[in-house]
Amino acid sequence: MPEVIFSGPAGRLEGRYHNAKDKDAPIALILHPHPKHGGTMNNKIVYTLYRCFIDQGFSTLRFNFRGVGRSEGVYDKGEGELSDAAAALDWLQSINPQAHRFWVGGFSFGAWIGMQLLMRRPELEGFISVSPPANLYDFNFLAPCPVSGQILQGTADTTVPHESVATLIAKLRNQKGIRIDYQLIEGCDHFFTEHLSTIKTHVDAYLSCRLEPFRQSLAS
Repeated sequence: MPEVIFSGPAGRLEGRYHNAKDKDAPIALILHPHPKHGGTMNNKIVYTLYRCFIDQGFSTLRFNFRGVGRSEGVYDKGEGELSDAAAALDWLQSINPQAHRFWVGGFSFGAWIGMQLLMRRPELEGFISVSPPANLYDFNFLAPCPVSGQILQGTADTTVPHESVATLIAKLRNQKGIRIDYQLIEGCDHFFTEHLSTIKTHVDAYLSCRLEPFRQSLAS
């Protein structure tokens, strides 16, 4: 997983990138939790998502938002971080010109940013959101939500109560054509302590299901 440095709107951004063997492999961008609460691209949940997408054959990038690690700039309350995510997707597309399938994954604050990115980038076809902070941020921008995806949440999360996520799920599921695979994990806290393997199990199964029609078309 080579280190990469690419240009962002506030300066250089630091990331880790895995390049899939197939030139037309799908692309995934993984976003980390809140920069002001210790969030980095090396967060265990972020790394787990990163590995899930790699194992499914994606060219995958995780990176540090502005002001984190070696990324330049300063925290910008979400607005600048959304621009960072858009720049990261631009970079991924520039080095994978034959790719035509694009996903985003994120944990907590990163899930909020990732779901906003869905509204800006119509080429994104799916998302994985872990513990989206529905009690802390406004998700009304998802009106309508443009694509289907998976959301994972723990019942013992004291940072993001699962009831607030359930309300978000209900709103999304009421939208025509949108399917949300909601995995509510019993006894799991916000950081999925001792449940990282559970994330991998659910994400692997979901990605396999979503990608199967595409894989069958290639084989036929």
